[in-house]
Amino acid sequence: MARLEQTVFPRWQKLKEEVGFDATFEQFAPYSGAHIRVRTIDDYTLESSMELVEANTNYVGTHFGGSLYSMCEPFFMFLLMKNLGDGYIVWDKAATIDFVKPGLGTVTALFHIPPQEIDALKRELLRVKKLDRIYSCTVKNESGEVVARLTKTLYIRKLRESAAK
Repeated sequence: MARLEQTVFPRWQKLKEEVGFDATFEQFAPYSGAHIRVRTIDDYTLESSMELVEANTNYVGTHFGGSLYSMCEPFFMFLLMKNLGDGYIVWDKAATIDFVKPGLGTVTALFHIPPQEIDALKRELLRVKKLDRIYSCTVKNESGEVVARLTKTLYIRKLRESAAK
């Protein structure tokens, strides 16, 4: 049976080492093309933002919904992978996005998973083989109004000791 493990794709790892985590996204076509910027605030918090430019507008000139989702898609997974460390698998399982109002100007989303949640996950995964967790964020415009709400379901599993090595 194949060993279940999770590794960072080599191109991402190389870029992360060469230019840093945040700047790596400037090399990632869906992010550079949509003018999405990423900023690490601390080990448990990331922020993404997207200015409105012609390349990321929809048919009526507001933010394209796919870009709004894209600016939120990977960050809860990244936070969990970083903070759980080796020996765990984290996969996106499901997502929903609710478009609340048209996105204009620069929009921003904040992603935070507190250290207490990381500790609780580690404790729970000592008792159960795998679990799902739901995390959510909001995309806000420059006035602080909600443009979209995103919910992500993540699958989290602790590897057996022999598989984690």
